[in-house]
Amino acid sequence: MRRLSRAVLLSFALTSSLALAEATPADRATARTLAQEGQQALESKNYAIAIDRFSRADTLVHAPTLLLGLARSQVALGKLVEAQESYNRIIREGVATTSPHSWAKAVEDANKEVATLPGRIPWVTITVLGPTNPEVIIDSTPVPAASLGVKRPVNPGNHTIRVSAEGYVPGERSISLADGQSLTVNLELEQTVADASQVSRRATAGTDTITTGGSDTRRYVAYGALGLGGAGIIVGSITGALAIRKHSQLKNACGGSGCPAGQSGALDSYHTMTSLSTVSFIVGGVGAAAGAVLLLTQPTRPSQAARGAVVTPYIGISSVGVTGTF
Repeated sequence: MRRLSRAVLLSFALTSSLALAEATPADRATARTLAQEGQQALESKNYAIAIDRFSRADTLVHAPTLLLGLARSQVALGKLVEAQESYNRIIREGVATTSPHSWAKAVEDANKEVATLPGRIPWVTITVLGPTNPEVIIDSTPVPAASLGVKRPVNPGNHTIRVSAEGYVPGERSISLADGQSLTVNLELEQTVADASQVSRRATAGTDTITTGGSDTRRYVAYGALGLGGAGIIVGSITGALAIRKHSQLKNACGGSGCPAGQSGALDSYHTMTSLSTVSFIVGGVGAAAGAVLLLTQPTRPSQAARGAVVTPYIGISSVGVTGTF
């Protein structure tokens, strides 16, 4: 650790002009202070502070020695995935032959230390069943759709996986991963009640449009015919009763020798009531019969069959209607 501290400070004293081309004197002074604070925090095992200080210093003045301090702090804090990327960045960028010895040593150390990480990094495979475009978050980090269903590196420790999708009830799973562990997590989301109801209504509407649209029209015509038949029978019954009453009055007034001239109006009314009653009964009977035939011969709707619905028309002496069980 002491060697790293000296190397970090030395890197600022001997760093190349290329690395500092865009850094101001104030930037270099700030980075130097941050690097010293980061090294002190690392040696004191204040790893979160060490990560913060090394990250800031490297932003101001990029150097492999600063990335090496950052990577070691990340390893100590259990951020193995991030540490691996920090080490690989040092290796990938490399250093020029004219760079300070501390920089070359940082690349050498990065190669050695990164080799120990692959066996320690846990992996998790997340599969979401139900929605086609779920949103997955591990702790506070979104997981791209391309990473679902395949192995994804995760730091060891406790994690919370949250899954959501439009039209589905959100899901959540807590997991705990040890060094080098591999885990498969399957999350199945259920549709929300409202969304399932909408799907059901759309499916039903589509089925009715194709298979039962004609049955609905037939049923309405049947009910109309039954209504007309019922009205005809009611009117026929009323006018028939009035005709019978009028006939009794004329029988008393006319006797057996014919009706006097004064009863001609009553006689005409009697004939009118009789004719109207007859016509009404005929219309009522035809309407009721037509409605009954239409109802009895219409195709059974799937929903009615499923519920066991039974509809039976009836025609009485003075009434007409429909009975049923639902």
